[in-house]
Amino acid sequence: MLGQQIAFGILALVMGVSALRVVTAKNVVHAALYLVLVLSGVAGIFILLAAEFLAIVQILVYIGAIVVLFLFGIMLTRAPIGRSNELDNDQRWAGVLVGLGLFGLLAAILYNGFGRTKLPESEVARSGDVGLAIFQTYVIPFEVISVLLLAALVGAVVIARRD
Repeated sequence: MLGQQIAFGILALVMGVSALRVVTAKNVVHAALYLVLVLSGVAGIFILLAAEFLAIVQILVYIGAIVVLFLFGIMLTRAPIGRSNELDNDQRWAGVLVGLGLFGLLAAILYNGFGRTKLPESEVARSGDVGLAIFQTYVIPFEVISVLLLAALVGAVVIARRD
């Protein structure tokens, strides 16, 4: 159990630092690459939870598709690749205050809702149950998201096209 906790701590630290770099990077491509680190950390946490199916879906869908979609959007819209001072503004402290407020609100809601209770081992969802839920119960929203991402890619191509 101690090894899992150490691995979780390392993954959480890497994800936290990378998430901060996603929103503070002055280079759009670097921000997308930091996002890859965050999403990889989520896949690592799924592996720690013995949810291998979700880890593979995380890697294939989010890292393999959405980040590639972001990079295509960056390339097709001819966004500046290098450092850009236009990506910075003077609202950092307002963002920090809103983020801390949301964190406190969510922590209070979760603590009031669950307290110190733990799930019994028999109620922990298995990877197969999640797979069945995604591809049977929630197949329509899953497909709607895929069509939405396709529409975003087509929109980026249309915007970037020269007339």
